[in-house]
Amino acid sequence: MAGRDDGAPDDIRRPLGIAYDYPPGAAAAVADSYKNSNLVMGSKKRIAGVRLVATDTDWTHGEGPEVTGTMMALVMAMAGRKAALADLAGDGVPTLAARF
Repeated sequence: MAGRDDGAPDDIRRPLGIAYDYPPGAAAAVADSYKNSNLVMGSKKRIAGVRLVATDTDWTHGEGPEVTGTMMALVMAMAGRKAALADLAGDGVPTLAARF
């Protein structure tokens, strides 16, 4: 099912085991909107003090202990989705996880 767009966001796809390859540029645009916003999801506060580094596109944000992962995993973590933590690596993951 990779590549199929059935309209379901990743927090629905993951538990159902439905794979989808998001365009990294589109996911980066979402991350850019989340990184400076505390509105609704509290992303800005959640990611404060860590450096996010995408492994599938040229995107980074912040300073501090590093959190690496795919752009979509970073977006999901920024949105407070705990399932994304399993897809992240780096010294900053415990800091980020403590904010969920």
